[in-house]
Amino acid sequence: MSLRISVFGTGYLGATHAAGMAELGHEVIGVDIDPAKIERLQRGEVPFFEPGLPELLKKHVDSGRLRFTTDAAEAAEFADVHFIGVGTPQKKGEYAADMSFVDAVIETLAPRLTRPAVILGKSTVPVGTAARLAARVRELAPVGGEAQLGWNPEFLREGFAVEDTLRPDRLVLGVDKDNPGRIEEVAREVYADALSRDTPIVVTDLATAELVKVSANAFLATKISFINAVAEVCEATGADVADLADAIGYDERIGRKFLGAGLGFGGGCLPKDIRAFMARADELGSGQALRFLREVDDVNLRRRDHVVDLAAREAGGSLKGARIAVLGAAFKPNSDDVRDSPALDIAGRLHLGGADVRVFDPEAMANAAAVWPTLHFADNAQQACADADVVIVATEWSEFRTLDPVALKDVVAKPTVIDGRNCLPAESWIGAGWRYLGLGRYSS
Repeated sequence: MSLRISVFGTGYLGATHAAGMAELGHEVIGVDIDPAKIERLQRGEVPFFEPGLPELLKKHVDSGRLRFTTDAAEAAEFADVHFIGVGTPQKKGEYAADMSFVDAVIETLAPRLTRPAVILGKSTVPVGTAARLAARVRELAPVGGEAQLGWNPEFLREGFAVEDTLRPDRLVLGVDKDNPGRIEEVAREVYADALSRDTPIVVTDLATAELVKVSANAFLATKISFINAVAEVCEATGADVADLADAIGYDERIGRKFLGAGLGFGGGCLPKDIRAFMARADELGSGQALRFLREVDDVNLRRRDHVVDLAAREAGGSLKGARIAVLGAAFKPNSDDVRDSPALDIAGRLHLGGADVRVFDPEAMANAAAVWPTLHFADNAQQACADADVVIVATEWSEFRTLDPVALKDVVAKPTVIDGRNCLPAESWIGAGWRYLGLGRYSS
């Protein structure tokens, strides 16, 4: 059944969700306060890099099933189901999440709801937010209690967001158990395609739905920091963290995913979500329960310090005047997202330490230059590595994983590579005459 849907927020989450809903057969209108962004989207252009999304967006803009506007009144009149997909960034100088964008959607949309409607929040929010917003919707909406709010957290992986939207591995829906209304019925219509393929759905209370997303991210962050903490011990003992991860990963209770030691996590979700989780726990008087997440965060940031120290050591003890190539700026491959990117953070620290830093990333150059305009940016990996004293692989793009160490050796000043993602075939690089340094692994 085709529904009329609005999606408030057309950033990474909102634009992907809007295009995905259109692909599932719904009529969709995306809403944003940024006219320039809306103009680009209305032309079928995606303002960020996400594989498969440009084709999907243009397909449905051209078909007329998907359109974009800055007019919230138009969206309220058009749609019966409204998704909230705006950002909840970390507050400046605090761990807590900034809820101003989510609150603004409710303050703008609710007074315009003149007929029964369902609002589904997808943004990652502190527990307790949904109940507060549901009460505010009832207070502001002309239809009162016939405007209902539930929470439907997103679980998108950058680089795989289209697949995760169209074929999710699970759905979570939070409703007010004392007044569930039509929320579950409507959500099942929205996601009828996924449910027809036996996608698991967990229908729970509002607080649990909010906690599911931050708990998932906290677990993944903990798993990454765990293996990076073990990597520190491996480096002190000569052990190999990659072999260790393979061995413990065979245990089905543990699994191999997210046990890749290296520079650690970054991006717009994990770092700010675990910090907001800690901040909210403190507010609720449960801060001690999540105290371990501070060490998770510390371990993660410590990996960046370690690579900077390694680079200084390999450059002769000082970064001043050293020429260093940093391959990668995005926080992960198949993305142009540089928010809290370990790769870009390291490049910036090296630059501030006096090094001549050359950066190349297949997709994130423009975003990186906006954050660090004083860095030097190369047109390709070979240009970045020209006359380099140290090469750092900081994002595991496939083109970096498959670099020819023999050919690259002729380009650099000193054949030294720091494998910040443990993604290179170490034997090939060592065999080609490189000094190879993995993280938590042996060095040549």
